[in-house]
Amino acid sequence: MTTWTEFTTQAPHIAEIFQRRHAATKNLCMLATLRSDGFPRISPIEPRIFEDQLVLAGMPHTTKFADLARDPRFCLHTATVDTEVRDGDVKLWGTVTDNDDTALHQRFATALFEETGFDIRDQKFDHFFIADLVGASSVEVADNHLDITIWKPGECERVVRKH
Repeated sequence: MTTWTEFTTQAPHIAEIFQRRHAATKNLCMLATLRSDGFPRISPIEPRIFEDQLVLAGMPHTTKFADLARDPRFCLHTATVDTEVRDGDVKLWGTVTDNDDTALHQRFATALFEETGFDIRDQKFDHFFIADLVGASSVEVADNHLDITIWKPGECERVVRKH
């Protein structure tokens, strides 16, 4: 499993854009999952970095979490509202593992409350997904070209420039 630190070490440029865009949208991203009929689903989510892992957790009984429980593959995209992508955007993809460690859930809920004031400390998580990243890419527009930075675990980032 790729930890967040491993990802940020191997893909520092993509990680920096992700963290900047994640903060700019108050943690909002779009999550792509696969529905039971095989069609894609896109849902809003507020992923969090917690204890060196990318965590996908949230409101119980949502269809996006049912999708991930059935098929752990996902793509996470930073929310983009600028059609010119002046601040860049990032896609992360991988698989998730559902972690049922209630002590971890409690630490997460406590940290969330301390950071945001949102109180789910008495909530039981029906799913608490930990992401294992298998790839990432970022897009940045500069002058007369587009830079696409690509990463896979164990590899350095590489840039593809399109004119």
